[in-house]
Amino acid sequence: MKKANTSGSEIFLVGQIAAIISIAAFFYYLKRGDLLLYGDAVAHINIARRVIDSRTPGLLQLGTVWLPLPHLLMLPFLIPKWMWQTGIGGSIPSMLAYVFSVIGVFRLMRTILPSPKDSAGTSVAAWFAAAIFALNPNLIYLQTTAMTEPFYLAFFIWTLVFVCEALRAGATADAKKSTSSLTKAGFCLAGACLTRYDGWFLAVVEAAILFLLSRLSNFAFLRPGVKKLALLAASAPALWLGYNFAVYRNPLEFANGAYSAKAIEQKSIAAGTTPHPGTRDLPVAFQYFFKSAELNLAEGKWQAFWACSLLLGTAIVTLFQRKLWPLLFLWTPVPFYILSIAYSGVPLYVPTWWPFSRYNVRYGIEMLPAFAAFTAVAAYGLIRFAASTRSRLVIALVFLLLVSASYVQVWRKGPDSFEEAVINSRSRIALETAVAARLEFLPLDSTFLMYLGDHVGSVQQAGISLSRVINEGNHRPWKRSADPDGLWERALEHPAAYANYVIAFDSDPVASSANKNELAPLAILRVTDQPQATIYRTLNSNHVR
Repeated sequence: MKKANTSGSEIFLVGQIAAIISIAAFFYYLKRGDLLLYGDAVAHINIARRVIDSRTPGLLQLGTVWLPLPHLLMLPFLIPKWMWQTGIGGSIPSMLAYVFSVIGVFRLMRTILPSPKDSAGTSVAAWFAAAIFALNPNLIYLQTTAMTEPFYLAFFIWTLVFVCEALRAGATADAKKSTSSLTKAGFCLAGACLTRYDGWFLAVVEAAILFLLSRLSNFAFLRPGVKKLALLAASAPALWLGYNFAVYRNPLEFANGAYSAKAIEQKSIAAGTTPHPGTRDLPVAFQYFFKSAELNLAEGKWQAFWACSLLLGTAIVTLFQRKLWPLLFLWTPVPFYILSIAYSGVPLYVPTWWPFSRYNVRYGIEMLPAFAAFTAVAAYGLIRFAASTRSRLVIALVFLLLVSASYVQVWRKGPDSFEEAVINSRSRIALETAVAARLEFLPLDSTFLMYLGDHVGSVQQAGISLSRVINEGNHRPWKRSADPDGLWERALEHPAAYANYVIAFDSDPVASSANKNELAPLAILRVTDQPQATIYRTLNSNHVR
């Protein structure tokens, strides 16, 4: 009983420290105006917002490609207009996910390293892993944004926590608790599958391995729980496939539709762009992903320490501490991203290699749990092998100093995920700010026609309700029989009949498809490295509906 209370008090303390870090970082980046640097963060917030703020509101506004759970979790916080405009509404769920992730890392290590003879060492290892995870500069920034990585990490980590609890319960002949833990793991897997496609790969790998394990007589206690885990995990992809079929008549719309990563890459290649590094090349894809993982931990030569710690911890698990084998699930992001980069049109650029830029570097943060856990295992294993107390203290101090020095260097240079957001947002934000400034001078009751897929931040900055903007989300393909064209198509054909103003960006659907005979240019805005923006006034706008 005393041990449980001690563990509970430690978990509470870990949660408090994580909350302090999260809140402090939030106010720091909020003051600097950095919550909405990522274009994807802006898009996530507005996908969620249009569920309640649209000409055609409802859950079908969630669209495709991006999975729905993060948007649904943000939605309650985006109802107040100021929380939508500032991006705060998208930050709050991410911050909560971060806190739960830190607690999860701590609990994972306490669960998987049960050592009655060395409870102090187990506790130190758990604190060390949680600290590596919680103090990572890149994660600290990402958790203040509406990006989906913090959500996924929380589900990913807690899935493993419950799997480890199930195995531990089975070892003590508590089959009921084992089944209960696997059911909880199934819910976490379902959450992961509705957050990022990484979760689909994780679900297949985890369910398959646990199923095979349950066929062994020593692990027969897993069988009832594995069935529940598999059903829960499969329900999420099935739901998304069914949604895409019902709405778009294509269950794989998110994978091969017009807005999928594959389709976007094919359009870029057709326009003359060179395929991204790692295309159809698994070794190169691995190199780029692993380099992004290292960049999320350290700069320059410091990356060697993290790579060695990861490999050493993995070797200790596979060769000497095989009871810790569930930690190997932390490696699942590697094959998933290798395959995604090589065959699914997912680009990833790192500043040290061609094309010497930053794009999707943040994907490497998915390996942070592995670096945290295996570095702690490496330190813990070396300390246990040490012959004297002095040697153990030296090993602990060396690891602590190396981790601290590595993170200090990252803070000095700037977290790569943050730098990626800053560099890639400059011209986009400049254009959206210029457009927003023009829109603020228009009548408050104006209605607009605009494609929101690229520069929705302009209307967000201007505080224009999405219900006043006819956009591609008003296509409503699910009403083909009753509404074969849809509001979006009708407005493109006759903009003067539906909107007061039209906002077009070169090469977007409005610029290419809107009936220009009903439009008069009002303003043309140009920003380097961005498409030209044209604001039109519609003719005969007194017929606006």
